[in-house]
Amino acid sequence: MKQTLRVASVSVSSWARLVGSLVAVALVAGCGSAESFEPPAPEDPGPIHVHALGVDPADGALFVATHTGLWRLGEGDTEASRVTDRRQDTMGFTVVGPGHFLGSGHPDLRDELPPHLGLIESRDAGRTWNSISLLGEADFHVLRTAAGRIFGFDATNARLLVSENGGASWEQRPVPAPLLDLVVDPENPNRLLGAVGRGLVVSENGGATWSALDSPPGLLAWPAAGDLYVVDVAGRVFVSPEPAGPWSEAGAAGCEPAAFHATGAGALYVALHDGPIVRSVDGGASWSVLVATEAS
Repeated sequence: MKQTLRVASVSVSSWARLVGSLVAVALVAGCGSAESFEPPAPEDPGPIHVHALGVDPADGALFVATHTGLWRLGEGDTEASRVTDRRQDTMGFTVVGPGHFLGSGHPDLRDELPPHLGLIESRDAGRTWNSISLLGEADFHVLRTAAGRIFGFDATNARLLVSENGGASWEQRPVPAPLLDLVVDPENPNRLLGAVGRGLVVSENGGATWSALDSPPGLLAWPAAGDLYVVDVAGRVFVSPEPAGPWSEAGAAGCEPAAFHATGAGALYVALHDGPIVRSVDGGASWSVLVATEAS
């Protein structure tokens, strides 16, 4: 099934809400006898509120993690298709390898699970998920992997966690402020760049200590050495060879971004808060709409 993709609209002043979005859980009660009553199947609302993007190297498909589940956009598609009938609120999401995803967030309301999923993993491109750790304890809004490590920012407890063993166990690292985003140097897994409300911060020791940078704040992508990108609250895209700069404006994706992803060789993807997902294949100089969507 294909659906029109919709992204929740927020104001520019709500930039910090990228860290602390709240999930409202509705409880629906039915009545009637168990033998004769069958509740109607809930209407599919479609993909609403994009949290994260990732490209599967197995086939180049763009996966869209949303408030209403995981969706797939294949090359040439103009509409997103639901991966399964599960509607978990997938907050943190990252592609580890072909068909191999990590995620977090909140369960489908039909599942008898705690409100926070901790770390979950899929080995079949999102069709099924298994709980790895921290079920009921963590809600990762940011997930990144590098050199066998997993970095996750748990928005519920405002903590940065690092795992060296696939998420089986975790070590907490300090952060100077809640992280809006995090990327890892593709050539040095101990070098982290984080986005906080007032700008960017860098760590040279895997998150043990941090230093503030005079750099534009925003959502981050670091797909290859020398190709570090920031998209700011106005949708302007900046590029730099290093976290400390110099930064140059590469172009403009549109309005306020909800999610940002890059795959290298100048391929950038931005989900915008006013609706569309847009793509650039020239490092941000020009953009095209992948999905012509409605705001909600």
